[in-house]
Amino acid sequence: MTQINYVFQKIPYEKQTERVGRLLKEAEAVLIGAGAGASAAAGLTYAGKRFTENFGEFIDKYGKMNMPDMYVAGFYPFPSQEARWGYWSKHSMMNRFLPPALPLYLQLYELVKEKDYFVLTTNVDHQFYKAGFAAERIFATQGDYGMIQCEKGCHCKIYDAETLFRRMDETRKDCLIPASMVPRCPVCGGDMAMHLRVAQYFVEDENWHAAAERYRLFLENVMTKKTVLLELGVGFNTPGITKYPFWRMVHERKNVEYICINNKEIHVPEEIKDRAICIQADIGEVLRYF
Repeated sequence: MTQINYVFQKIPYEKQTERVGRLLKEAEAVLIGAGAGASAAAGLTYAGKRFTENFGEFIDKYGKMNMPDMYVAGFYPFPSQEARWGYWSKHSMMNRFLPPALPLYLQLYELVKEKDYFVLTTNVDHQFYKAGFAAERIFATQGDYGMIQCEKGCHCKIYDAETLFRRMDETRKDCLIPASMVPRCPVCGGDMAMHLRVAQYFVEDENWHAAAERYRLFLENVMTKKTVLLELGVGFNTPGITKYPFWRMVHERKNVEYICINNKEIHVPEEIKDRAICIQADIGEVLRYF
């Protein structure tokens, strides 16, 4: 697939969902590739009412232009570490610790739990773990809202921040946490950061590498199995993690089928169109068919 010619499928919705149901029922193995669109469909939206109702103090303090939604707010150049962790502790509570396992993820688990499954996700909200997916069958490539690391990645270790974030959330005043709660790197003494892949200092610790190896072994073990690649809410911010590898697998393996569900505009390479289904719709609505 050196030169990619894209096609847009124009197949009736009912026929698409019927085929999806059949493929998932017949599949021996299912590889789920999940992006931000999956959690948005589940209810973890970063904008609109959910943002304005929960982050009003931040919007008032820093301005609507600087805080239009949770995603953009995360890139704001906060004037101090007290301000920075004031925001991120709230963000983490809202998207990682407070939400229960959401119905979409519970439904997805019921759909694949009897299969040989694996999850490859760029999401950092822990929803797959909460819904019952086995930890050893998940590779969360981009980090975890519940963990922190040295900002400069001076050592290869990450730290559980749940207790710290809960305390920050309880004591925050005027969008600021107490100076005594600002985390410092235990090795170099420098600033700490969220464990998110936003810079070259992202820490890939031993657990990250172990998950990457389990993913590699899963791909190796399903070489001869009837396999479905189920891509949910994946956009083109990081297509090299999920979308392009999925397309390549379908192209190279005749026992693999590709299902893509996304409410944004979607397309598929012409070379794999006969073994691909692309549904432009709400993920939760589609999954309810099965």
